[in-house]
Amino acid sequence: MIRVALDAMGGDNSPGEIIKGAVEALSRSGELSVILTGPADRLEKELAAYQYDKDRLSIQEASEVITLEEAPVAAIQKKKDSSIVKGLMLLKEGRADAFLSAGSSGAVLAGGQLKIGRLKGVERTPLASLIPTETTPCLLLDCGANVDAKPQWLLQFARMGQIYMEHVCGIHEPSVKLVNIGLEEEKGNQLIKETKPLIEALEGMNYQGYIEAREIPHHGADVVVADAFTGNVILKLYEGTGATLISEVKKGLMSSFRSKIGALLIKPALKATLKKFDASEAGGAPLLGLKALVMKCHGNATHKEIANALIQCESFVRLGINEKISQALLQDKEVQQDGKQ
Repeated sequence: MIRVALDAMGGDNSPGEIIKGAVEALSRSGELSVILTGPADRLEKELAAYQYDKDRLSIQEASEVITLEEAPVAAIQKKKDSSIVKGLMLLKEGRADAFLSAGSSGAVLAGGQLKIGRLKGVERTPLASLIPTETTPCLLLDCGANVDAKPQWLLQFARMGQIYMEHVCGIHEPSVKLVNIGLEEEKGNQLIKETKPLIEALEGMNYQGYIEAREIPHHGADVVVADAFTGNVILKLYEGTGATLISEVKKGLMSSFRSKIGALLIKPALKATLKKFDASEAGGAPLLGLKALVMKCHGNATHKEIANALIQCESFVRLGINEKISQALLQDKEVQQDGKQ
């Protein structure tokens, strides 16, 4: 049984959508158990509306909530009875195998670093987000954890992303590319220029060069590597553009009687197409490289995204992704040291 601590008070739609997602995930997997963190009386009232396996869903009392307005590190240190800290402590103490939250990104990232810590050999932990493309999702990392980066960090991000896509998403020899402002050799800032020869030298890496942001929606690569400043800008623009386009398409289809008739005719095909670009289908974004799995969902996550992220947590833990990351990074470091001698 894989045990996931779930922050029931994190996000815009808590605790209703969080709890609904937990119940849905339990119905989809018989090998998953969920520990909700939050005020027990409130969570019990929400749970009263559902039928579920009570042996696989429990509550860990947490009287405080960390808000978006609070300084992340200070909040983690001060609010020890918050739903985020309680969940992280369950993970740290071995009473949970993973922690999932749709709450404050800063608090989740800071808490993961402070309470859980990095795997041996990991220099920095990237936030990795599966984003939709016209074919299958690609993995963008870092998209929020390390605004400033070094070449060696990007090198490790590439390896972590490769392992995640290969084992969690089942992609054989996933293609890896570096985000740049052009494909030419002379393009890019100092970080990119210094990273390129290092990543090219990595053994067993299907590195295919640079990628421009406009090629990401066309699935220009399975793994897209960037510093968190660049990655987060790409992610936010991606989400905003997608939401705007969907909204405008719906407005156009409802603008006249004639367009409404057309909408009825294309509805099945349109629904299938839009589903490809629904971020909630991908689940959560893991903070790779920690000693145990910490995963972040969008702040406006619905029950569908929470359920998918819980199943994602189960797969991550069951497949031993952390162990694979640690072994691969240590091997890379040994090869690099041998090359210098």
